[in-house]
Amino acid sequence: MAARPSLSMFTRGLSSLSQAQDPNSPNVNSPAEQRADSKLGFLKAMRPLPTQHVWNVYFDRQQKEQKKTDDGQDYQAQLEELDILIESVQDFWRYNNNTPVDQIKMRESIYLFKKGFRPIWEDRRNILGGSWTFRVGKNIGPDFWTRVQLMAIGEQLQAALADGDQICGVGLSVRFNSHLITIWHRDSSKQKSVDGLLQCVLDELPAELAPKADNYFYKRHCDHPGFEPPPELKAVLDSHNARVATEKAAAEAAAVGTSSEAPPTAAAA
Repeated sequence: MAARPSLSMFTRGLSSLSQAQDPNSPNVNSPAEQRADSKLGFLKAMRPLPTQHVWNVYFDRQQKEQKKTDDGQDYQAQLEELDILIESVQDFWRYNNNTPVDQIKMRESIYLFKKGFRPIWEDRRNILGGSWTFRVGKNIGPDFWTRVQLMAIGEQLQAALADGDQICGVGLSVRFNSHLITIWHRDSSKQKSVDGLLQCVLDELPAELAPKADNYFYKRHCDHPGFEPPPELKAVLDSHNARVATEKAAAEAAAVGTSSEAPPTAAAA
C-alpha cells in the first residue's frame, strides 16, 4: 500500500525555494546564470501584492468509515490547519507551486479558506451556507483548482455574491477518477449568490476547462446526510430555514397569481 502523504509534503519545497534565493550563495559565472540572478534580485525587491483577506490552508484526512460525534470532534480531528498563511499574491504562488495536488490520496481534501473560517458545515460561520460542487477529470483538476483559488483570493467570487453574503473558501477533494472542487459561501438563502457564483466560474474558465452541465450542482450544508448542527446553533438554523420557506411560498403564490390573471378579451376591450 502506498504511503499516505505527510503534511510536510505541502511545505517541503519552501525551504529549498528560499535557499535558491539566498543572496549569500556563491557567485555565478555564466552569463545565463548572471541574468537569472539579476532577475531574481529584481523580483525579491518588488513589494508584495497583498490580498484583500488573509487565507489559511487545511488538509483533511477524512476516513471512509469515519464516525462523527454531535459536536463534530471526530471530523475535526482529521482536519489539520497547515502552517501556511497567505497574505499576498507571492504567498499564494509559493504555496500553490509547492503543493503536489496529484499526490493527494483518494478521499482526502485540501482547502483554501479565509482566516477565521473552517471547512466544516456546522461551523458557526458556515451553518446557514452552501456550496457549488464541480466534478472534473483528474487531467484538468489541478488547473481548474488553481483558477478557482485565484478567483477566491482575487475577489471575483465575492463580487458575484448578493449584498450581505460572503465567500468562506474553496476546496478540492480527490475521488476515484475525478476531483470535486467546491466553493463555499455563508448564506444559501440568497439566490443571487447561488446564481452569481456559477456564472462567475463559467465566465472565468477557458473553454477547455468548462464543466459539463451534469457535472456540477449546488447544495445547502444542512441538506447533507451527515449534517449535525450543534445544539446551541440549532435554533438559529431552524429560524433561518422557516424564514426561507415562508419567503419561497410567498414568491410561488405571487407567481401563480400573476400567471392566472387572464388577459382582456377583445369583447371586454
